[in-house]
Amino acid sequence: MNETVIDTAGDVRDGEELDIAAVDQWLRARVDGLQGEPEVTQYSGGASNWTYRLAYRSHDLILRRPPAGTKAASAHDMGREFRVQSRLRPAFPYVPEMVAYCDDDAVIGSEFYVMERLRGLIPRAGMPRGVHLDEAATRALCLSVIDKLVALHAVDVDAAGLRDLGKGAGYVRRQIEGWTERYARARTWNVPRFTDVTRWLAAHMPEDAGTCVIHNDFRLDNCVLDPEDPTRVLGVLDWEMATLGCPLMDLGTTLAYWIQADDDPLARATRRQPTHLPGMLTRDEVVDYYCLRTGRTIDNWAFYEVYGLFRLAVIAQQIYYRYHHKQTRNPAFRNLWVVIHYLYWRCRGIIRRAR
Repeated sequence: MNETVIDTAGDVRDGEELDIAAVDQWLRARVDGLQGEPEVTQYSGGASNWTYRLAYRSHDLILRRPPAGTKAASAHDMGREFRVQSRLRPAFPYVPEMVAYCDDDAVIGSEFYVMERLRGLIPRAGMPRGVHLDEAATRALCLSVIDKLVALHAVDVDAAGLRDLGKGAGYVRRQIEGWTERYARARTWNVPRFTDVTRWLAAHMPEDAGTCVIHNDFRLDNCVLDPEDPTRVLGVLDWEMATLGCPLMDLGTTLAYWIQADDDPLARATRRQPTHLPGMLTRDEVVDYYCLRTGRTIDNWAFYEVYGLFRLAVIAQQIYYRYHHKQTRNPAFRNLWVVIHYLYWRCRGIIRRAR
């Protein structure tokens, strides 16, 4: 496989430099056989934690730290992220190998953790350049990805030592109430109120369909694929939102990002993963396959579909709120209000058809 298609990092952004001498000294006290000086690069993807590659002659490592000015008590809890992956990996081997965690802010000014780098491909809006899968191979990749979600939901929470990962029972209610409140706080004058949508969700809440480990951001672009066989998933990344919750809510979250080939132009313009390619399952087919693999029966899928889209609208609105109030100047956020109107329209259409 051509190395140019392997997912790699780039130059470190201005203002986000690492004190590599301090990191190197700290690592050498904890990692046997570390050889050479590290080449440091930074991953540009994501809008949350800062992620760096430390390429030693003997080891290929990833360092994750929160953005400047944040604390562990916030959403950027490196210790929690490290512990979740450390405990989960024996039961779910698609988690990267954890190396070490540092809770001493004196080293680089924040907590951080280090893990092994997974060398592979990451599908984004399209497959990596030079990677061409026929329809059968694309379908095999799609099924392989869904199988990893099925496997995650089947992890024995107690055996993995993850019972303290979240509150568990009552997850559905907490999510509907929590996201409704977050949207109200972030709403600006130029987006819908979503009142009819949130009332419908509150009135149609099912009981939790069980309690299991959920990823909460499970997408193709969080999967690392084998360079020699891109239909094979080597790993799953970005576990910062993992918790204990309802598996069908996790599936709804996943499919909110799932744009298929026959979706309307506005939906296709927001696509972040190659779910439009010939061979990819449609959203309905993903639900059917998930039910087949898990033995579940879902008679109210509209609720989970609307939840996923509403949750996505809240996330987009929280970002747009920052732009609207000039807390960020990123021009990519300028027209997010249009996307929020679109998601509202999608939610209302699903609710109308469900009546």
